[in-house]
Amino acid sequence: MQELTPNPTAALVLATGQVFYGQGCGAVGDAVGEVCFNTAMTGYQEILTDPSYAQQVICFTFPHVGNTGTNSEDEEASTQRAEKAAIGAIFKAPITPPSSWRDENPLGPWMKDRNIIGISGVDTRALTSYIRDNGMPNGVIAHSPEGKFDVDALTEKARSWNGLVGADLAADVATQDAFDWKQSSYVWPEGYSDKDGVKKVVVIDYGVKRNILRNLVAQDMAVRVVPSTISAKDILELKPDGVVLSNGPGDPAATGDYAIPVIQDLIKADMPILGICLGHQMLALALGAKTMKMDQGHHGANHPVKDYTTDKVEIVSMNHGFAVDSDSLPDTCEETHVSLFDGSNCGIRLKGKPVFSVQHHPEASPGPQDSFYLFERFARAL
Repeated sequence: MQELTPNPTAALVLATGQVFYGQGCGAVGDAVGEVCFNTAMTGYQEILTDPSYAQQVICFTFPHVGNTGTNSEDEEASTQRAEKAAIGAIFKAPITPPSSWRDENPLGPWMKDRNIIGISGVDTRALTSYIRDNGMPNGVIAHSPEGKFDVDALTEKARSWNGLVGADLAADVATQDAFDWKQSSYVWPEGYSDKDGVKKVVVIDYGVKRNILRNLVAQDMAVRVVPSTISAKDILELKPDGVVLSNGPGDPAATGDYAIPVIQDLIKADMPILGICLGHQMLALALGAKTMKMDQGHHGANHPVKDYTTDKVEIVSMNHGFAVDSDSLPDTCEETHVSLFDGSNCGIRLKGKPVFSVQHHPEASPGPQDSFYLFERFARAL
């Protein structure tokens, strides 16, 4: 436990009994979730609005957060249901006042509007080291302007939470109604603009990010986003040229209970498929592989990945706490990408069919654009 911050108004209480005190920001109250760390130096708004972070508290390893404020263009959740992604944020220093011509709302008030609880003044290096050595713990983040905390009750709340294993969170963040997406990628200085596509692509929404949709539109695709519970029959009736399995939160095996049969039917129909993150994991499950919970996960914008199909190394954006077990991949499947940090699987393709997926986020946002070629590869597969 760190030394008590003078007059603390926030606390992070781990299921292990450790307590970190600090100053509160954002929403007031408490929330329970899995505590992870993110090593990105920029893009805090995109990170906090990524639906893949549902039921997670994010420890930002970069010490200064808030200097660009927030704006309506940098949201990553594509639907209102996905508006509340991360439930909490942990900072080393107090939120920096915004200094950007794009700022519309400082980070603190924005977090309050989004019901995200924040704490600053935490030794984020110590917390990150703890997670690295012991795995991602369950924890409660609490903000009380009066500084009143029932640590025993908060510890019990963290301990009694079921965690992410076995949790189907995609159903909580995915759209309930199909919609079309036309916004393309950002072009300086005009910004975003709409574009009509040629090839028809259906995106199954498990928690899709806006920049995935934008990159598809940039490749001349007409994008239709559909609910995670849609049937293969309904998808095929739309007569798409291809299907994208989106990113999303939670345990892929849990979401796979209803998603895997759909994916298998699409493969049988010889449909070109691109899977991203959670979509990658569920494609692997549909092909007969297994997934597993990671100790610390991969969260950041500086992860090196090798593409075996080109023999090149790319720096990518990542956000996942589950991974595909490489040893469980069937003979019909080929490993295409691997993490150079820990050797974990980062990509597969089905032999003889235009079906492939990656564990990382080729759309970045935030992060480098090394992996944009994957959208071009998918466009060629159509």
